[in-house]
Amino acid sequence: MASSPKSKSIYDVFLSFRGTDVRKSFLSHLYQALDQNGIHTFQDREKLRKGEQISATLMKAIEESCIAIIIFSENYASSWWCLEETAKIMECKEQKDLTVLPVFYKVDPREVREGRKSYREALDKHEDKFKNDLEKVKKWKKALFDAGDLFGWHLNDEDESKLILQIVKEISNHLNLMPLYVTRHLVGIETPVVKLKEMFNLASDNDVVMVGLWGQGGIGKTTLAKVLYNSMFRQFDGSCFLGNVREALKDSKDLVPLQNKLLSDVLSLQNGLVVTNADRGINIIQHRLRHKKVLLVLDDVDDLYQLHALAGESKCFGNGSRVIITTRNKHLLTCYGIDQDHVYKVKPLSYHEAHELLSNHACLTLQKLENMTDLVKRVLNHARGLPLALEVLGSYLCGKREDIWESKLEKVSRIPNKTINDVLKISYDGLEENEQEIFLDIACFFKWRDSKYIKKVLDSCDVQTTVGFDILIERSLISIDNGILQMHDLIQSMGMEIVRQECRDDPRSRSRLWRYDDVVDALSSDVGDCAVKAIVLEPLELKELSVHPNAFSKMRKLRLLILRNVHISFHGPISLPNELRWMEFAGSGPWIPKFPSSQKKLVSIDMGKGSITEVVKHFKDFKQLTDVELSDCDSLVITPNLSCAPNLKELKLLNCKNLVEAHESIANHDKLQKLRCFKSAFGPIVFPNLTDSANPCMKGFPCTTFILPKGEMPKWLQTVEDGFLSFMASKDLYDKFLGLIICGVRDNEGDYCSIHFHPYFNGKYYNANGIGGESDPRGCRSDPGGILINYIAPFDLWGAFPFDQIDGSYAQFNLKLYSGGVKKWGFRIICKQLEDDLKATLRDNKLIDPAFLYEVGHDSTDPEVESSHVHGDNPIEMDQLKNLQESSYMLENRLIEFDLDCPPSSFDYDKVISMRHREITVHGRMLPGDPRSLGNKKYKLWLEGYGNVLKEQYLEYYGE
Repeated sequence: MASSPKSKSIYDVFLSFRGTDVRKSFLSHLYQALDQNGIHTFQDREKLRKGEQISATLMKAIEESCIAIIIFSENYASSWWCLEETAKIMECKEQKDLTVLPVFYKVDPREVREGRKSYREALDKHEDKFKNDLEKVKKWKKALFDAGDLFGWHLNDEDESKLILQIVKEISNHLNLMPLYVTRHLVGIETPVVKLKEMFNLASDNDVVMVGLWGQGGIGKTTLAKVLYNSMFRQFDGSCFLGNVREALKDSKDLVPLQNKLLSDVLSLQNGLVVTNADRGINIIQHRLRHKKVLLVLDDVDDLYQLHALAGESKCFGNGSRVIITTRNKHLLTCYGIDQDHVYKVKPLSYHEAHELLSNHACLTLQKLENMTDLVKRVLNHARGLPLALEVLGSYLCGKREDIWESKLEKVSRIPNKTINDVLKISYDGLEENEQEIFLDIACFFKWRDSKYIKKVLDSCDVQTTVGFDILIERSLISIDNGILQMHDLIQSMGMEIVRQECRDDPRSRSRLWRYDDVVDALSSDVGDCAVKAIVLEPLELKELSVHPNAFSKMRKLRLLILRNVHISFHGPISLPNELRWMEFAGSGPWIPKFPSSQKKLVSIDMGKGSITEVVKHFKDFKQLTDVELSDCDSLVITPNLSCAPNLKELKLLNCKNLVEAHESIANHDKLQKLRCFKSAFGPIVFPNLTDSANPCMKGFPCTTFILPKGEMPKWLQTVEDGFLSFMASKDLYDKFLGLIICGVRDNEGDYCSIHFHPYFNGKYYNANGIGGESDPRGCRSDPGGILINYIAPFDLWGAFPFDQIDGSYAQFNLKLYSGGVKKWGFRIICKQLEDDLKATLRDNKLIDPAFLYEVGHDSTDPEVESSHVHGDNPIEMDQLKNLQESSYMLENRLIEFDLDCPPSSFDYDKVISMRHREITVHGRMLPGDPRSLGNKKYKLWLEGYGNVLKEQYLEYYGE
């Protein structure tokens, strides 16, 4: 995309004139003055005006000029060449943004515009001469009319020299408004420009529009701003591009020079205004520019005061003004009052765009591209669509041999290119200490990890991750997509290089270690104190790790230790530092972590897959410990005494096949929120009484999916025809609803099924968010022909419904069910006991089929409580409904039994039961029971109301 048609102009000025009138007088003086001022001017000669066709040289000269001056003299219109030039000039004015300045030399502008006197006589002669081509004369007349209506100069008997000085000054000022230089290789720019021009709404002059271009360093924000500026600046009364604002203020912080430049550029002042104070300059800018239509670009802004000092408020400029701000800090735009609809995130180039840009800078021919396909792909993978990296690497590799390409790629994979790195590091330098610490941890350890896990780890290390993540996202240093934290490869390399530069030769003097050789070097001895704050080592293949027993104790700043897939062969205890906050070890070896005797700061310990018989003996005085995971530990028979950790919130004991008993200290943990303990090889694990009936979080209703093997749909469900159900309900009845049971009988195709719920209200989509649309689909695996029973709270479908906003007392509720794998649907509403007058209203008005409703005694906590029906002759054939309802409001520790007329499902093993609470999302698993009970049909549902939050739900089957 060209930056501007005028950027390719060859001539500054094209002179159109009638030679016999002005060549030896006014024209010669004007040409000489322009030439002396360095203004490159095209002046034709008579030899170009021969024959019946205007010279192609003249036509081309007009097209290649920036400004055209038409000198309308008495006999100008008598020359058809002059008229043809005028028509071409006006055509280029419309199509190529040519600036046209008329000079009315001893003629009245109305003579030119309206065809009077000599111009009328000349046009009449042309009509007679070109009577077979009157369209040509008509075109000349229109060109004269349009040109005669333009602003210009009128000279009769005035001093010609003064007029010539005015013309030269005007043209000089105009030429100073040249387009900005833009890199010659523009790729992928057209789409962003179109989108941004839509944001600008240039057709409207009713307001001032400000747009922010936001993105990481080197992404192309400045280039995009320049292209936009070049395409628009001539449509404004004045314009100014203030580039590299951050860099310009790096040393002095004085905004006065920038304010002076802004006023000078917009007002076209040769000497400029003298602003001596930034605060006074704000008022001067507002006073002088408040009625002007201005285009202003503030490039690379990093401070809010810069915006206030240079752009003031929206009322600082006249209506129709447009302001473009480029920055790495999105929050800056928000603080300045730019709404999100006017913030454009500049994104990396696509693969094909990056390929094109690299080819341009590296001067790659088609043959070279074919011969160097792998090398080109490696460069593209390294740059990841970052234009700066593609330009720098492409220019360096231009004309180089393949072995140079190989060597350069090997080098930049270890040590980032300095030019690229310096640009990217500006964003890091602008962070405060909290955000710098988080950024380096992410760059060195946690890219592509779950953001919740990272937050939990770093929170334990005394950094503020909530605000830290927010700032890093706003600075375009990280992003979180579907819960996964992401970072551009070159930004990650920049962070790693910062750590490497802390001490290039001694890993023990760096703050973070992640490479195997560096970790081995740091842990193999205990010489002197160590600066290491965090170690994360996760080799792809099992590695031997030699650890000195006192190596960690010398790391007095160590707060994070994660070792996976390593074997520590040392026999005996290895001392750990007191500052350690988070520890994970998923490896092997006979070593024993030795904790300091003083109060420990450890927040989380994960010693899964290890022999931890000795480890649990050291569980003493862990006041800050909140998370313990001892999964896959074959040596664990009884859980450790955790009374030393009064703030424990989560305990995981998954797949400990020899575990048979939980220590009684578990029952005393008031703050324990999550216990994950799957059944061992010896059957159920014995737990103490953990019931907490006062749990305030148990007021919500869970959303559960049960996956059952082949069989028929339970008879207590009402059949839903065509997957569409409908009923009327008042607010009183809706408030009684506790849950909807929706059953789907699978067809015999495949083992995966996705169920979709479309809630309607009064004929329109209406979901829990109060907006139209489909609720989240549920996906699961089951046997072909299996049964899917979904228990859903009404709140999750329709939310807290606004009955006060409808006409009448009743509303119609509809639910559309569909799935590619369900052949039959069933339905039932679970509700609280209804008062007699409400039952009477339902019967009299026939609002809802009584068979749809199943009442439960909500005030009872007795699992044997009897339930009543609105429709008395519709008996429930199983206890399952009652048991499901108990799960929605009691959530105590209990086994709830129900019968199934079907064999065990082949999908019982390790299949997730999704359980969606109003506030939390948790998961359970379907687990095998005692092998002796496989022939039984009695199932038990384990609901665990543990500590303060509902955590797990297990479906297990046992023998009687």
